[in-house]
Amino acid sequence: MAARRLLPRWAGSLRPVSSAAAAGGPYPKRVKVVEVGPRDGLQNEKNLVPTPVKINLINMLSETGLQVIEATSFVSPKWVPQVAAGAKEVSIFGAASELFTQKNINCSIEESLERFEEVMRAAKEASIPVRGYVSCVLGCPYEGKISAAKVAEVSKKMYSMGCYEISLGDTIGVGTPGSMREMLAAVMKEVPVGALAVHCHDTYGQALANILVALQMGVSVVDASVAGLGGCPYAQGASGNVATEDLVYMLNGLGIHTGVDLQKLMDTGTFICNALNRKTNSKVSQASCRL
Repeated sequence: MAARRLLPRWAGSLRPVSSAAAAGGPYPKRVKVVEVGPRDGLQNEKNLVPTPVKINLINMLSETGLQVIEATSFVSPKWVPQVAAGAKEVSIFGAASELFTQKNINCSIEESLERFEEVMRAAKEASIPVRGYVSCVLGCPYEGKISAAKVAEVSKKMYSMGCYEISLGDTIGVGTPGSMREMLAAVMKEVPVGALAVHCHDTYGQALANILVALQMGVSVVDASVAGLGGCPYAQGASGNVATEDLVYMLNGLGIHTGVDLQKLMDTGTFICNALNRKTNSKVSQASCRL
């Protein structure tokens, strides 16, 4: 592992805040950070990541204070045989774009929802909670702009079928604070804000700005990927998820509690980037290397 990098003195305290006023605005007192690096991040790497490296990454992430870490993904058993994994929670992945759904899972949106029903029934029988993802909520690589009404419609159906949380994904990172606000306003008419999360890619450098808008609107769950790993294999040029390090740095600056140790998180980012022989996409980690 590379030499330990120290944060600047002004990086912000990790201690919980006592009130929303301390956050300097109408923000949640605390935010649940959902770490998607081991799943959404590594699945976009060109080279196979050895299992021991992946296990070490997950273990290191768990030591940072992150409460939710997505470990892996499953594809259709028609293509890859499945095994009993002993999962304690699973997610289903839909989209607000018909063309993206066809390209991604070879069916229509309605057909995908019908398939999800089978998963929901099996999960309910096993008492396993299910999280729902809606991709392309702010734009699609094939259809372009996606209507907020369509996002709200798909989100409502997934929530109604039993998903405890709906993660709204800007899959190709084309969203802006304006389009984020418009989309969330539509979805919040159909799904309680307490059941919503945002999942922002940083292709156009708008991820943190979009997340800030979501926080102002009451969203308190944010997906992120250590070192900004990830992307979208169906969207050429789409960069990775917002870096967890950068998200936590911003939340610290707002006085919002996450329970995440930023220094340990940066060390974890260094580990996985060294293992992948790539540079981090985290601006905070890049800056800290120069201090």
